[in-house]
Amino acid sequence: MQAPTFLDVLDAQRNIAPYLPRTPLFNYPALDAATGLHLRVKHENYQPIGAFKVRGGINLMARLSDDEKTRGVIAASTGNHGQSIAYAARLFDVPATIVVPENANAVKVDAMRALGADIIFHGVDFDVAREHCEALAKEKHLRYVHSGNEPLLIAGVGTYTLEILQDAPDVDTIIAPIGGGSGAAGACIVAKTINPNIRIIGVQAERAPAAYKSWKKRALLKDTNATFAEGLATRTAFALPQKILWNMLDDFILVSEEALRAAIALYLQKAKTLAEGAGAAALAGALQVREQLDSKHVALILSGGNITSEQLKMVLA
Repeated sequence: MQAPTFLDVLDAQRNIAPYLPRTPLFNYPALDAATGLHLRVKHENYQPIGAFKVRGGINLMARLSDDEKTRGVIAASTGNHGQSIAYAARLFDVPATIVVPENANAVKVDAMRALGADIIFHGVDFDVAREHCEALAKEKHLRYVHSGNEPLLIAGVGTYTLEILQDAPDVDTIIAPIGGGSGAAGACIVAKTINPNIRIIGVQAERAPAAYKSWKKRALLKDTNATFAEGLATRTAFALPQKILWNMLDDFILVSEEALRAAIALYLQKAKTLAEGAGAAALAGALQVREQLDSKHVALILSGGNITSEQLKMVLA
């Protein structure tokens, strides 16, 4: 499986443009004052599904063959990938089935169902749901859309970094959350092509460190998955994003559950914006390596805002 190129991201930007507006890149003086850093926030929580993944979904759906569109697509998801596929499938009139874990984020499941996708609940976590999804794809001859090992998805989500560097060419550091790693992989492809000196930092939850440990060891590993931030919650590393991250990612850090909750609260207080756990990971990571970011021009990827009321109550308690 070939990694996408910068030219693929440019092509994706053309595919996406008729369907999605650019998301804003805002600086918040109150957030800068609270952190002691110069930060710009890329608001992927302002997407129509509340998350960055819709970029990849639309790029992929636009490129499917007529036969694939007729047969339909299937994906496994904890929520945001599934919303992306459901949203894009509705745009292109493609039947979509999403397999979710039994404890999936209810906000995201309701959104997928409202977009017209058929929902199948299966298993205790994402990886169990994914294995069932792969079996169903073969059985029903559906186009399986893996959440990470899809070049068209990575090229699509790479467009948010393209927008960042078009809007703020002085950005020299980009911090992105990593669950499967498609967003960070896309960021690497774009940033390192435009300016190899731009530093890319990935952030994952301490309680779901499979991608982090795989990056460290340069091998695909499995690990535990016990984070409340379902967008970061993968037990297995994904081959294609890891291949890109091994070659291009500058640093990778782990953050605690407490740090993620604190970052959600900080976004609410200082930027008046709502982040889910994964969406707040970049801010949590920036605070953890604050001393490395002094005098840097930092872009934080606020990847999504699909937080449940129960999760928000936990954060504010």
